[in-house]
Amino acid sequence: MDNANPLLKETFLPLFSEIEAGHVEPAIDELLAQNRAQIDTLLDTVEHPGWKSFVEPLEELDDQLSRAWSPISHMNSVVNTDELREAYNACLPKLSSYSTEMGQNARLYSAYKAVLENETSLNQAQTKMLENILLDFHLTGVDLPEEKKQRFKEISKRLSTLTSKYEQNLLDATHAWTKLVSDEAQLAGLPESAIGLARQAAEQREQEGWLLTLDFPSYFPVMTYADDRGLRFELYQAYVTRASDQGPNAGENDNGELMGEILALRYEAAQLLGFDNYAERSLARKMASTTDEVMAFLEDLAGRSTPQAQQEFEELQQFAHEEFGMEELQAWDVAYYAEKLREQRYNLTQEELKPYFPDTRVISGMFDVVQRLFDISIEQRDGVQAWHPDVRFYDIRDSSGKLMAHFYLDLYAREKKRGGAWMDVCISRFRSERIDHLPVAYLVCNFTPPVGDKPALLTHDEVQTLFHEFGHGLHHMLTQIDYPPVSGISGVAWDAVELPSQFLENWCWEREALDIISGHYESGESIPEELYERMIAARNYHSAMQMVRQLEFSIFDFRLHREYDPHKGAEIEARIEEVRDALAVVMPPKWNRFANGFAHIFSGGYAAGYYSYKWAEVLSADAFSLFEEKGIFDQQTGRSFRENILEKGGSEDAMDLFVKFRGRKPEVEPLLRHSGITG
Repeated sequence: MDNANPLLKETFLPLFSEIEAGHVEPAIDELLAQNRAQIDTLLDTVEHPGWKSFVEPLEELDDQLSRAWSPISHMNSVVNTDELREAYNACLPKLSSYSTEMGQNARLYSAYKAVLENETSLNQAQTKMLENILLDFHLTGVDLPEEKKQRFKEISKRLSTLTSKYEQNLLDATHAWTKLVSDEAQLAGLPESAIGLARQAAEQREQEGWLLTLDFPSYFPVMTYADDRGLRFELYQAYVTRASDQGPNAGENDNGELMGEILALRYEAAQLLGFDNYAERSLARKMASTTDEVMAFLEDLAGRSTPQAQQEFEELQQFAHEEFGMEELQAWDVAYYAEKLREQRYNLTQEELKPYFPDTRVISGMFDVVQRLFDISIEQRDGVQAWHPDVRFYDIRDSSGKLMAHFYLDLYAREKKRGGAWMDVCISRFRSERIDHLPVAYLVCNFTPPVGDKPALLTHDEVQTLFHEFGHGLHHMLTQIDYPPVSGISGVAWDAVELPSQFLENWCWEREALDIISGHYESGESIPEELYERMIAARNYHSAMQMVRQLEFSIFDFRLHREYDPHKGAEIEARIEEVRDALAVVMPPKWNRFANGFAHIFSGGYAAGYYSYKWAEVLSADAFSLFEEKGIFDQQTGRSFRENILEKGGSEDAMDLFVKFRGRKPEVEPLLRHSGITG
């Protein structure tokens, strides 16, 4: 093994400061060759495959490969360069080929099957892991005849390339458009923080004036606060036509053809495996059992929410007409007038809350909240290598002081960093005879960075985002399962994986918790009671419109994959138009190309699975309702959630674990109640 290559050195944490693009392909090539050789040796020499003689050695090979690939994939998202992207892209088809090759290896399948059938001392987690692995063999085509196996392998390889290209096109398209404003009057209505950020962005590029970009911390304030309707239109048009055939950069980085090919290949792969469509294939590892069940679930929520959403929009239109003389609201007007109505109705703005949420207070407060809930402690550790100076590193310990996990925290938006917020796995918990790894997570957000000498001030929405991602992080880090395929978030049904994240958001609304996570950045005072009451009153403002918007995305995604017809092709715009005609209360213009930027389903693992957010919201609202009954910091309930949900990972069926915690199957009413939807 090349000991000079930092990706191949046996260190616990990645050597980020040493990793260069030139290390990537040689490391992956070496590990893949080594894995193939060692797997062949195991198959040739182990006569009676068992857990220790066969499964653990294979897991160790997988662990080594994933620990090398994790920092590569991560750096490609957070410090993207042309050289790194090229190396990353060169490895994707190699990894896809290897994965499919292993998944189609009949000898390997038979050996795993023998372990499950013959090993008498397997525990529940080991059994579930082997059952999942055997299912994955079927989903990778182990049962197919040779020519179909080959075709499946080609499809998988091509899909890995296409989905990565889709994401890169979107990143490039987002950063390709900027607008330099030379007259500050054009920014009228924008809060000081947004104007300061625009000035800082211009200075960083050695330009005079105020620079607006399509990164969310720049885009969102313009859409919400800019009095200049033409400016709002300009940013809206640029944003919703990214990576498409429309808009100011039409034809550049266009994802149109990629989406058509991705959908065609997913359909073909599903057909090869014996499914009618890709939506059916996607449910093979989810809680929902049939495509009809998913559609019934989404249509039921839509039926309950749409009348209220229409009423909310009619009220907004009436307000904009009466107060501002607007004849008809367009998509680039909605956020602006919605904010004006919120201000009038509740005397509340997102900006009014921001001074109470300096990032330092929010982070330390969030740690206090989870410490009280789950009996853990969190401490920052200095001197750990990271990919950017802003990144912080933390240790998690249990109540006895025993080390449990670690995580990196990367909070701020910057160039060459993918938008959005996410938690990803750096290292999985893994204990075997040779290995004892604690879990390590990446927690990434794209908040507005500190401007001048002020701390970064978060909106309340951003506070919820941070709690959401930390919920995912706790699921990964508090696991007590020792086998990577079912520890942490691994092996968890995809439509249950959002449960801990959405669940933790609830504490952002509770007075007792808000006193811990908030404090004015100058005075340190908590949110005044009168402001808190306005905040709670406004909590469900336009919640039905938001619900319907998410259902629109979910139904579009599911129908796109469920109803795909190879004779007609992707029909993306026609499909989204059908869904909007049935559901949308705000009708976007015909040139809107939402799907070209819908990374969740085209490059992010949510294909025919975007409904999972709503499915898991039902679980999370119902889980939180037990805390509402017992007390939001009730230790016994917190311990039960930790033991039954967070510690178990994917080692048991998601519904069984939920029932163990809640005492019954989930009910939809708490979600509707929390959302203020009375339908």
